[in-house]
This record gives sequence, structure tokens and C-alpha cells, in this order.
Amino acid sequence: MTHTLYSGPVVSRKCSALSGRPLIPGDKSISHRSIMLGALAIGETIISGLLEGEDVLHTAMAMRAMGAKVEHGDDGLWRVHGVGVGGLHEPDQVLDMGNSGTSTRLLMGLVGGCDITATFTGDKSLVKRPMKRVVTPLEMMGAQFMCRSGGRLPLTVKGAQDTLSIEYKLPIASAQVKSAVMLAGLNAAGRTTVIEDRPTRDHTENMLRHFGAKVDVEELEDGAFAVSLNGHQELRGSSVDVPRDPSSAAFAAVAALIIEGSEITMSNVGVNPRRDGVFATLKEMGADIRYENERMEAGEPVATIKVTAKNTLKGVNVPEERVPSMIDEFPILAVAASCAEGTTHMTGLRELRVKESDRLLMMANGLKACGVNLEMGEDSLTIHGTGKPPEGGAHIETELDHRIAMSFLVLGCATDEPVEIDDGSPIKTSFPNFIELMNDLGADIGEVSSSNDIS
Repeated sequence: MTHTLYSGPVVSRKCSALSGRPLIPGDKSISHRSIMLGALAIGETIISGLLEGEDVLHTAMAMRAMGAKVEHGDDGLWRVHGVGVGGLHEPDQVLDMGNSGTSTRLLMGLVGGCDITATFTGDKSLVKRPMKRVVTPLEMMGAQFMCRSGGRLPLTVKGAQDTLSIEYKLPIASAQVKSAVMLAGLNAAGRTTVIEDRPTRDHTENMLRHFGAKVDVEELEDGAFAVSLNGHQELRGSSVDVPRDPSSAAFAAVAALIIEGSEITMSNVGVNPRRDGVFATLKEMGADIRYENERMEAGEPVATIKVTAKNTLKGVNVPEERVPSMIDEFPILAVAASCAEGTTHMTGLRELRVKESDRLLMMANGLKACGVNLEMGEDSLTIHGTGKPPEGGAHIETELDHRIAMSFLVLGCATDEPVEIDDGSPIKTSFPNFIELMNDLGADIGEVSSSNDIS
């Protein structure tokens, strides 16, 4: 499927009420994992609803380079023929991961647990992102690394000849580190355990079970969780219907909530309780958000989400323990808070500083430029809303961060003055049809005119 690509500045203008039933793209986290585990399975895996954004396509290319057969059929389905656990081939070329930190960190785990060598690189944003937190446990399992300071790309992994099972306590809550260790542990002798103080996304555990692996989760006396699996389990090819991405759905939801009279309905959206923190927070702010037709698909809870703009949002204090369940949604939550009445306080946001950009700083600077009253701390953001959208009228530097770009385009749908971003191209990494989808709902987002929309 092709979409209109915006490789330069994009502007968003105030619009009337949004309405419709947008088809949100497939979940990025689950799309990555369905291809990776399909590549490690015996037999064929058939995937429907796969996100066909650039990040996931880089995962598909990497798995092809390591021996799996990954095909996209005319029927829209993806078919993966795996090589078995421990059966990955050494790639002939450097693996270019584009902008995808998830692909890189999880594949480091896969390669680290196999007796092969692979080199990873990426775009100018990805090569700045630290990988040391993944390198440390994988070295304990026998892998070796050659990389830039801080574990930055380009990075070469020499996988372990005999992968060691470990018990590893996460120093910082991170589903990506947990997943990398577990994926390496698939090819280890013995039992690999990851201990996390706070529950993080459990898509890897759910997907492993869906492919036939046994994964145990134990709550410890101190409230931490131990996630364990035995190595050398065989995975079996399976069918995967990828739920719609709740992180992507959050953009349309917030747009509907801050534009008076809006009502949208989004079907088959993932509502995993370790991913839906933004919807829980929006409900606490007074949003009319309802889950309907709740059910399970491929080990993941899904639902139809109905969003109606009935009430003015109210400021809230976001519980720090909720951060792992909405880490990618803080930029769009900050947009909602900017249009709410009262103060919204968010803390525990240190992880935002090592995403595609320093998202904490980027959101603070951009919102200030749009007229929002706020304070930023080392790991916190406090936004003082007036009960109506800010003025807007700003040009936003995105630093190639797709979530920053989309968040400010959503804000521009409600502000009196247009909001312009410097580059729309990063959006295609996770939500290729974002602009088309928003415009179909009634938004006014497009290329900047030659006369300049923002003076």
C-alpha cells in the first residue's frame, strides 16, 4: 500500500469536529516480534494486519539477511518460513536498521545468543541512541561487542558459542532489554530469568507463548516480577492477527478529545494493560473513552475504542508507576494536558531523554513556542492548562522524531494559529498513513505553501 509522503515541512490548521471510524495501523511492537519469532520457528507463520512502516520493514530485511524467508503476498498477508531457534545465518552485509531502536535492541539479543557475527548501523538519529543497557547483560551471556562509546552504533555483535543462562535484574524498567535477554536465552542451556521492579510491556512473553514456548512469570515478595524461560525450546509457526497499535490510536483519540463535537470509533485496538496507560490517564482527566467488544487475539487483549469530546479535560498527576505502560505516549499526553483545565504533572520521564530524540526537551520547547505555560525538570514535566488550546503559530523542530512530529500536528488541529513541523518524513517509520487518516476524519494537514503558513 502506498501513501502520500511528506519529506519537507508540514502544517496543521484549526479544523472543525472530527468524525469517523479510522483504521489504525498494526501494533509496531507486536509486528516486530511476530516477524522475529516467525523467523525462529519451525514451519510457516502467517501474519495479518502487520504494520508496514519503515521500522518493521527493516526488521523484515534483517531476518531475510539472516536466513529466514519473509514474503508479502498479493493478499496482504505476510508469510515467514523460519530457520529454528539457533539457526540464524551470518548476514553478508551490515544490517541497516534505519530509525528502529526496537529492531536493533531485540536483534542484538537474537544475534548475541547465536554463534554468528553481525554489524548494525542506522540513521543519524539511531546512531546517537545508547545501547549499553542491552550490551551489559548480553556480555554476561557470552556475547562480545565492538561499538562506539556508550554502546552506540555502528555496533558489531559476536554471538556466544555456548550461550549462558543468567538471572538479570533490570537496573531501569525496559521491555526492550528484557526482550533482548529472553530472546538470547532461547538458545541458552538452562533457565534465563529477568527481574523487573515494575511491570513493563509483556508482548514478548505473550508472543513466545503463542509460538508454543513456556514462559513463567512470578511475583516476588518485594513486589518485583521474575520472568523466566528454559532454553532450547522449539517454536512452532503460527497465525498472528496483529492488533491495531494503541500508541498510534492515541494520536487520533487526543485529537478527537481536544476538538469540540468530535466522535471517533477505532476497532481492534490493543488494550494490553501494560500498554494502555495513556487511555487510563485520559479517562482520569475526564475523557469519554469507552472499550467495547473486548476479546483476545493471538494472546493480546483487543477492543473497539469509542472516543467522544463531551467534557473539558482536567489536569491530573500521572502516577509514576504508570510510566512504563505509556512511555511512548507522553508527547501526545502533553498535547492533551496543554488543552486541559488546570495543572498536569508528569514525573519519572528520564527514559524520554534517550528516545529518537530528547523527547522531554523537545516537547517542552515546542509547547512553549505554542504559548503553553510549563516547567521542565530533569525527569518531569508540569503543564498549566487554561481549559482551551494554546495559541499555536510555531515552527517545530522534530529532530527526526515521528512522535514529536505527529503530536504537534495534532495540536495544530485545535490551535487558533497553524502549527508547522520541519519535516514530515519520520512519520512513515510507525504511522505511514497518519496524515491521510487524520484528514479523512476532518483535519486540515498538508504541505506548507510557498507563501509560508508560519511567519
